[in-house]
Amino acid sequence: MKKRILVVENNKEILDVIAIVLEQAGYEYRLYTNEKNIFVQVIQFEPDAILLDIVQPTIEGTELCRKIKAAEGTTHIPVIVLSTHPKIEKVKEVCADEVIAKPFDIDFLLETLDDQIA
Repeated sequence: MKKRILVVENNKEILDVIAIVLEQAGYEYRLYTNEKNIFVQVIQFEPDAILLDIVQPTIEGTELCRKIKAAEGTTHIPVIVLSTHPKIEKVKEVCADEVIAKPFDIDFLLETLDDQIA
């Protein structure tokens, strides 16, 4: 059974690149450009990991990440945050299992996914 990755990325071009990378790596995936109703999608899709774009490591910016890590049915799902923010490491202290700065190296993205899913 293929591992499932749910991706929330507001930049369509980056989302397209991630789709190609995940496809070639043999993952099953779902792509979203915003967080609207995303928690329902997380519950229904039951991903093995989540790639989540966070613009700023603020209370508002990390709300979905914190919700996923706090909910009984989703707390076990690794959340890997993608961001251009210079202080994105702070998100790891709040809710993320791992952070990846954008622009990211494709091999590093896949290694991080593998590490978090294993």
